[in-house]
Amino acid sequence: MSFSAIVLDIREESRVGGRQRWQLLLDRTEFSPGGTGMLEAIARSGAKLIVPVFGIVEENGEIWHQVEKPLMAGTEITGTVHWK
Repeated sequence: MSFSAIVLDIREESRVGGRQRWQLLLDRTEFSPGGTGMLEAIARSGAKLIVPVFGIVEENGEIWHQVEKPLMAGTEITGTVHWK
């Protein structure tokens, strides 16, 4: 299943051994807890960016997407959910 959305917010989740993990908040999502998949965006340079989603955190009614590559707030994405 694919959907379109916009990144509303980003926050650093952790930094361990020089690796950062991020959480992205989207204006809409088809992901649910336990879901994985990917987000796809087009950079200003025209390059296609593929960002794997490896988990979901639900907090105060918001669904945050766990990723290892940050995307700026305002970025338009296409999301694809992989159902288990």
